[in-house]
Amino acid sequence: MLDMMKMMGKVKEMQTRLKEAQENLVNVRASGESGAGLVKATVNGRKQLVALDIDPSILKLEDKVLVQDLVVAAVNKAQEEADVLAKEEIKKSTEGLLPNMPGMDFSNLMG
Repeated sequence: MLDMMKMMGKVKEMQTRLKEAQENLVNVRASGESGAGLVKATVNGRKQLVALDIDPSILKLEDKVLVQDLVVAAVNKAQEEADVLAKEEIKKSTEGLLPNMPGMDFSNLMG
């Protein structure tokens, strides 16, 4: 019975830490670039675009499609990096709370 109470306490602590980690994901920053650095995108751990830098040399009307493609590529790269960083953040927040049980991966709970 005591072990079950201890386990329930750990679960409650894990829930609290997960919630804090999810809230902190807004502070995680990841960047991606495309076109050899002509377009740079920065997203947070929630995969929200927070900054976009476009080199003025490609801002010509005839290059509109190119710019659009480069923006999409840079944002996608930044979001992929944010995903990796967010999973690391969640893992750090829940580390050591529960024993390593097969199938217990909480990294997908990042909101």
